[in-house]
Amino acid sequence: MLENFAALPLSVLSGLGGVLGLLIGSFLNVVVFRYPNMMFYQWTAQSREWLKLHIDESAEPLTLSKPASHCGNCKTPIRAWQNIPIVSWLMLGGKCASCKTSISVRYPLVELLTGILSAVVVYKFGWSLQAAFGLLLTWVLVALSFIDFDHKLLPDDLVIPTLWLGLGLSVLPVFATPGNSIIGAIAGYLTFWIVFQIFLRLTGKEGMGHGDFKLMALLGAWFGWIYLPQIVMLSTLLGSVIGISLILAKKADGKMAIPFGPYIAVAGWVAMLWGDEINQTYLRLSGL
Repeated sequence: MLENFAALPLSVLSGLGGVLGLLIGSFLNVVVFRYPNMMFYQWTAQSREWLKLHIDESAEPLTLSKPASHCGNCKTPIRAWQNIPIVSWLMLGGKCASCKTSISVRYPLVELLTGILSAVVVYKFGWSLQAAFGLLLTWVLVALSFIDFDHKLLPDDLVIPTLWLGLGLSVLPVFATPGNSIIGAIAGYLTFWIVFQIFLRLTGKEGMGHGDFKLMALLGAWFGWIYLPQIVMLSTLLGSVIGISLILAKKADGKMAIPFGPYIAVAGWVAMLWGDEINQTYLRLSGL
């Protein structure tokens, strides 16, 4: 069975990866919306317990599977045919089938984005372990990016296990050897931690969140230290350009916190696919 998939043309295999990405993208919409709320519920419960305040145990905690998907306005359950990635949103005209409340266009966009990124990963790596784990990392980075964009939060429950997985994959190795992976994790964390400490002492303000350090450590563990310079440079460039653009458009000011995780995620994803080419081009242009 698996051999049959391996024999498929790369274009067909990539298309199947894209379809899988669309389905995963639908699930990622659930993760992005519900997981932060699950965390806030747990934090609130723990805080009330510590303060010895009343805890309403009758309220059913939110999970990724319960309650079933429903309209946020009229609470009508979403049927299976109304949950087909992209297609259902288009068929419904971007509105709830029952109360006609608008459904955010971001839902199909996340599905489309995940589908496209998944197709590109499969096209790049073909039928391989790199493709399989590259898909997994892509999905994690998409979820982290949108959670950070919405809440300025990079959950440890997503980042830390993925970091450890990257270290474990180095034993095979899939992307990096054990030595490069370990050094990458350490160097990735310290890179932004040092910048954070310097900025804090010069300005008295925190320039970035601790989750950014851990996300850099994650990427260092997956791809090794050799890709870290390009990830730092690309993420900083993206963050600077978009941040300045928002300020010029007056949608942000110098005091507004802009999440940096999405830019790190984009830079890490680019390094996964084209890191070797980028490094080789830099070395050639610099004459090294």
